[in-house]
Amino acid sequence: MQRAEQMGTVLFGPPMPVADLGEQVVFTNPTGAGLAAWQPGTFHGFGVLETHATPSWFELHTTDFERAVSFYEEVVGVRALMMSDADEFRYATIRSEDTELDIAGILDARSMLGESGTSHWTTYWEVDDIDESTSRLLTLGDSVIDAPIDTPYGRMATVADLRGAQFRLRTGPSWS
Repeated sequence: MQRAEQMGTVLFGPPMPVADLGEQVVFTNPTGAGLAAWQPGTFHGFGVLETHATPSWFELHTTDFERAVSFYEEVVGVRALMMSDADEFRYATIRSEDTELDIAGILDARSMLGESGTSHWTTYWEVDDIDESTSRLLTLGDSVIDAPIDTPYGRMATVADLRGAQFRLRTGPSWS
């Protein structure tokens, strides 16, 4: 964590064991987005993605794209692959060094968040039917921020729970 702190990471406390399951540390990356890291013990962590009720994507919305990319490459040990480098849309996927799978994305969100905006991570949750899921959320008192729309990556919506925490829902594309 020494290199991470040199780059501007703020720790919320020292790494702490979680019984014999592993060790966790909670911190902000150098752009201010909160996250946690997990070092496995007897519990490896989750390993299921893109099935109903599991995460399908993680995306950093940042006000300092270059600093974020540098941090994840240098400290976390992932590769950033530029998908778009235009002023109106700058986006990179990050890929683990030991696999050829993209594990998250980094979005230059300065235009959306403003210079004083807060960088943050967004989790996309996979659902079987996004229209049914967003309707159900409304009956529970939650909010739909952005109604479901079709994208090349599936049908997506932005929602918020009763306390205002925002997240995304996704029904992945049918590739058949």
